[in-house]
Amino acid sequence: MQYAIPAAPSWWSRLLSLMPRTGEAPVRGRHLRALGTPCDDEPPPTLSELYWARRLDMVRLALFLVDDLHTAEDVVQDAFAAVCRTHGTSLDGLQDPGAYLHTAVVNAARSVLRRRRTARAYTPPHQGYGPPVDEGLLLAEEHGEVLDALAQLTQRQREVLVLRYWSELTEAQIAQTLGLSRGTVKSTASRALDVLEKKLGAGR
Repeated sequence: MQYAIPAAPSWWSRLLSLMPRTGEAPVRGRHLRALGTPCDDEPPPTLSELYWARRLDMVRLALFLVDDLHTAEDVVQDAFAAVCRTHGTSLDGLQDPGAYLHTAVVNAARSVLRRRRTARAYTPPHQGYGPPVDEGLLLAEEHGEVLDALAQLTQRQREVLVLRYWSELTEAQIAQTLGLSRGTVKSTASRALDVLEKKLGAGR
């Protein structure tokens, strides 16, 4: 049975056009290989190479998950620290460091969201977003509307959409990152897109 998450809706494409992308920066004369394409003939990047090539994209990924740039930066720092604690700085034991880093960022973001839920049990709930901390990233009105709609999804729905349409992972890679089946990834994405289309359509 073939699984295929639908193509990104037009509003998501417009959102991505507002978000500067860095791609995979060359480090020490070579490019880091793409996620999910391990190569036995090429040694894995060091932690430093992985950091300089992927940090900015990981911050933008985390931003979609935690809604705050400073927190997103902390999430990514925590993720890299977790990678270092587990695998050291050489990363020789990792077959696909990029995929492992995605999982580490998602797990660190989940920890932040759990702490928020605990804190909000004792304090008034968060009242929307404050002023953008990075005008180039958050100034556009449509961007804010999409972030507001994303915040109303379940955690799993949000993770699946962000990994698919921002990080451009395949269903198999998303399933591996989140510990889900491919069927669950597909059905979660479909439900999440339906919810977002209704929420964003209602505001227009």
